[in-house]
Amino acid sequence: MNWLKLLNPNRLGQSTNTNQSSARSFFEQDYDRIIFSHPFRRLQDKTQVVPLPEEDFVHTRLTHSLEVSSVGRSLGKKVGESIVDKYQELKESGFSSFDFGAIVAAASLAHDIGNPPFGHSGEDAISAFFKNTPLGKWIQSQVSVEEWEDLINFEGNAQGFRLFNRPDNQGIKLTYSTLAAFSKYPRTAHLFEKDSSRKSQKKYGFFQAEKQYFEELANELGLIRLSNEMSWVRHPLTFLVEAADDICYHVIDLEDGCRLGWVPYEQARDLLANVLGDSYLPEKLEKTKGKNEKIAYLRALCINKLINECAEVFMENEDDILSGKFDSALMSKVPSKRVLSNIIEVSIQKIYRSHLVLETEVVGHRVLEGLLEEFLGAAIAQKGIEESSKKDLTVFRLLPETYQELITDTASLYEISLLCIDYISGMTDRYAINLYRKLKGISLPGMK
Repeated sequence: MNWLKLLNPNRLGQSTNTNQSSARSFFEQDYDRIIFSHPFRRLQDKTQVVPLPEEDFVHTRLTHSLEVSSVGRSLGKKVGESIVDKYQELKESGFSSFDFGAIVAAASLAHDIGNPPFGHSGEDAISAFFKNTPLGKWIQSQVSVEEWEDLINFEGNAQGFRLFNRPDNQGIKLTYSTLAAFSKYPRTAHLFEKDSSRKSQKKYGFFQAEKQYFEELANELGLIRLSNEMSWVRHPLTFLVEAADDICYHVIDLEDGCRLGWVPYEQARDLLANVLGDSYLPEKLEKTKGKNEKIAYLRALCINKLINECAEVFMENEDDILSGKFDSALMSKVPSKRVLSNIIEVSIQKIYRSHLVLETEVVGHRVLEGLLEEFLGAAIAQKGIEESSKKDLTVFRLLPETYQELITDTASLYEISLLCIDYISGMTDRYAINLYRKLKGISLPGMK
């Protein structure tokens, strides 16, 4: 792969992009398109770690995404400076470190945009519905093997790619480079051969419904195809997007746990101090008043150090990244990896497995499976596949008009399933719970 081809400002379906403003590059326009989009706005009320947080300092998917984007921009610019200095043709073509920063910032901003309510447990709930319910099992007999793999292995990354490329959603079309940097797992769900040693093969990044879009961008960018199947190596900047996310959840989840009292201050302080190593200055820390402020100060120093370490690892492996040989998380190669492993162990024990988190995950399963049963059953009934009842018609009319029209116009049961998933996965946590309660008769409209 080569950088001149990898930095492509064109958008899907466009051969050239000629309307660039002197004030904003096409890659900066990507950032603006994402931040003003409805799916991004809904991240404000989607679980990051602590479900339905009442405390204003606990992160939601929205604040997490903004912070990942900030870290991603710094990482992109730092790496971009080295790459532009290394390749004279990039300078001659007008590219700068700011282009690298803009691509990584935009892709990082969008990295969680396809996540359903209740985080990863929401993904599991959608998959479990198709695997375990009578309606889900019946659908299996009506779709292809490849389509079935999409439904029983629901993936937020693929859902995000779908949001950007649905034919009826023209407002969030991104450049090839940003879309590719966003795609951490550039393959379909169904593969006959998987290489477990490659991090990019761990999950999948696009549904069968959007496979032609990914193939188009892969060809335009010159991504290396791994086999005759729908599988490619990552765009190099994807490693920076992944690193930005890893840096934030390693450090900031620990900060949240400390603020909530789930992780003792002294333990959090010592873990972050170990990341800093010789850069840790306890006498300077003591000048900061308040435990929360001290942890925030250490968090800022740790993020800066990890940005520098990840940038160094990227440049050390740049040749192998461009050839497709390197396929590991940058954070797994940094000097601080041992300490980061200790942080994750503490976070799993004291944050991710707290009773509040576990209880809400159980609720999430019940809510999402219940909503899928109601809406997917009603949508299928309107296609005449099953006898439609008055109840089904009423539930169907609760769908937004756009979805009603698309479901009525399409003949594919697979696409109907994806459209219902689009609607439900796009909900906020609170909206999903409230709607479930109403559909199940637990509460009436207008009741709290």
